[in-house]
Amino acid sequence: MQIHTGFGDKDLDMRLSNPLHLRDVLEDKRFSKCRIVLLHASYPFSKEASYLASIYPQVYLDFGLAVPKLSVHGMISSVKELLELAPIKKVMFSTDGYAFPETFYLGAKKAREVVFSVLRDACADGDLSIPEAIEAAKDIFSQNAIQFYKINYSVKSSGSENRVSPNFVKVNGNDSEDDVLFVRVIWSDASGQQRCRVVPKNRFNYVVTKNGIGLTFASMGMTSFTDGPADETNLTGVGEIRLMPDLSTKWRIPWIKQEEMVLADMHLKPGEAWEYCPREALRRASKILKDEFNLVMNAGFENEFFILKSILRDGKEELVPFDSTPFCSTSSYDAASYLFHEVIPALHSLNITVEQLHAESGKGQFEMALGHTACMHAADNLIYTREVIRSITRKHGLLATFMPKYALDEIGSGAHVHISLWQNGQNVFMGSDGSSRHGMSKVGEEFLAGVLHHLPAILAFIAPIPNSYDRIQPNTWSGAYKCWGKENREAPLRTACPPGIQHGLVSNFEIKSFDGCANPHLGLAAILAAGIDGLRNHLSLPEPIDTNPSSLDAELQRLPKSLSESLEALEEDNVFTDLIGEKLLVAIKGIRKAEIDYYSNHKDAYKQLIYRY
Repeated sequence: MQIHTGFGDKDLDMRLSNPLHLRDVLEDKRFSKCRIVLLHASYPFSKEASYLASIYPQVYLDFGLAVPKLSVHGMISSVKELLELAPIKKVMFSTDGYAFPETFYLGAKKAREVVFSVLRDACADGDLSIPEAIEAAKDIFSQNAIQFYKINYSVKSSGSENRVSPNFVKVNGNDSEDDVLFVRVIWSDASGQQRCRVVPKNRFNYVVTKNGIGLTFASMGMTSFTDGPADETNLTGVGEIRLMPDLSTKWRIPWIKQEEMVLADMHLKPGEAWEYCPREALRRASKILKDEFNLVMNAGFENEFFILKSILRDGKEELVPFDSTPFCSTSSYDAASYLFHEVIPALHSLNITVEQLHAESGKGQFEMALGHTACMHAADNLIYTREVIRSITRKHGLLATFMPKYALDEIGSGAHVHISLWQNGQNVFMGSDGSSRHGMSKVGEEFLAGVLHHLPAILAFIAPIPNSYDRIQPNTWSGAYKCWGKENREAPLRTACPPGIQHGLVSNFEIKSFDGCANPHLGLAAILAAGIDGLRNHLSLPEPIDTNPSSLDAELQRLPKSLSESLEALEEDNVFTDLIGEKLLVAIKGIRKAEIDYYSNHKDAYKQLIYRY
């Protein structure tokens, strides 16, 4: 039953429209199983309505008519009051456009603005996280009504065979609008370069979502120095795959109007994954971890990058650092704050959490730490983060590069990744108390031991070009020796006890060797494969290194000093064949060999990588 409460018709008695007058009915056992909707936000008695919905299970709220009849302030304050006590799952919206068709449009438009404002403030105040706010918006505008009224529906676009199911799991925070002209279909290849095809929105809706986009086999054999397949990849221009958009990753592009972007899987034909697909490799390794050990790997990336500006020197264009300030400089942040005032909201609009950022040690260098999430989402988020940073800096006439060592006399940039293991929503990497071995659980230690054991071979995935090894040097906080340590930033594997974690326990470990030229899906898949091997064989860790590893040079094994050495380690390590896939592994090795040959013969060619990474 829907009950008219609050304001509305001019003949009602406002003294009697207070919903508190319904308490006798709500407490009558005859009506305890009824479902009652209080209409019009019960304005001006919104607080009273919120109270009733919080204590009576049969009471639900609808804020139609309050939007758009009230002032903007009135609409916002009324919706805020409804959500003070009422569960979000019990609040719904209707336009109540019964008399004038225009009120349907105005109601739909203003309701989105009002709910955005209310939920944005809730996020700023710490009441909700951004993912929770997105879920709340979806509930308020559709899911609550679907469940309440038991609506069994499907929406069919004209001329399309694809139906939208109400049970679809992923919720996009920014559904497409009618003014979208183009959709960018994005993928990252085996050399870590982000590429895209652009299609008109109508074609995307009616053709691409069903049939994908054609792409040559050669695209997964390309190197960082040329757009052609490397010789030993077994990939040529003969043969074609389908780029199939993963609609759960589709977002409105925040830095340009009238465009969307989506990440793509690689299929031989729609529904049949191609064995060279990086996202499928990570998906496959994640499934093994889940099926065998009931574990999920979470990851969170720290992005280091340089911002460069163009100057004219002797009549020639030259790219130089954006500024020349030290680590955590406030003046450096001030100089770049106008960029981050666009970058951070853009990332938030893509449901990407930014935990902190600061100026790094290099001239014009910054670091941005992202929140941790399931590894597939973490890899996807990293791709989108790079897109946002590069695009917004380019919009302002600057260039952002994530390459490991853009200048050999400058500090390097990494993409440090923090890894943890989760089970049933709980972090199980961490030990149960201070007496746990190294502060880790047994599964945490075995997983980390697997990564440490296979780290020389993992470098071929996460430090994938010769320039990567110009960065991985002793005394540069990049991890040059095969070891691990507790809060030791010179170790390539660092266990972390961030604020809020009980002293003596660790919540995750950091891999410092990961850099911005690595395909994030392939890099995480390699880490997963190594960790799974550690779990299967119950590997244990050596004692942690609690000093600068370079002081123990005679005792510790040096990690590969070059891509050639890491490729040799990969050739000798057979654990990746089954978990990554033999054909994909052959292609990766072929690309790495081509990189080694080219850059050894073209010493200055690395300078062009700022335009590719």
